[in-house]
Amino acid sequence: MLNVAVLISGAGSNLRAFLDAAADADYPARVVAVGADRDAEGLAHADQFGIPSFSVPYSAYPTRDAWGEALAVQLRASNPDLIVLSGLMRLLPDGLVAEFAPRIINTHPAYLPEFPGAHGVRDALASGAPQTGASVIQVDGGVDTGPILAQERIAIEPGDTEESLHDRIKPVERRLLIDVVRRIAEGELALS
Repeated sequence: MLNVAVLISGAGSNLRAFLDAAADADYPARVVAVGADRDAEGLAHADQFGIPSFSVPYSAYPTRDAWGEALAVQLRASNPDLIVLSGLMRLLPDGLVAEFAPRIINTHPAYLPEFPGAHGVRDALASGAPQTGASVIQVDGGVDTGPILAQERIAIEPGDTEESLHDRIKPVERRLLIDVVRRIAEGELALS
């Protein structure tokens, strides 16, 4: 059984889908902790599933590195085999990435390397591109530059808004995340 810690910043819709998948006895991974960089409403999903949760507010620390060390303390306590960034809207400090790599993966609402960063959906619309997508990547020291583990294209439709496009991307992100974690747990996908 693969032990997974999930980090979020907001409502945790991807987290909720992952928790539902992990609740199935046949799914080869389980969530052992859920953390956030603020008082995120998505932490309520962990409570509903009886999973320990924690918050390490970024604003409570003088530097990104100090915040990263506090976050690392919480992650070490749960001893995860894998860390999933699912809507965490904060770059992890290099020291934390170095400690836990290659066991950190991230979902992203674009077809990387297209439209990296915090505004992938907005950037895709602004570019006039006919399509974008969803990706799951390994986290490295860059901004959405790690090895791609899975991705899928999604058409941008006439009249799409940031909200409508993101609403079509989210289910694909969830499906890709659940499948990538399953493949890692079953040894089909090796992290390097």
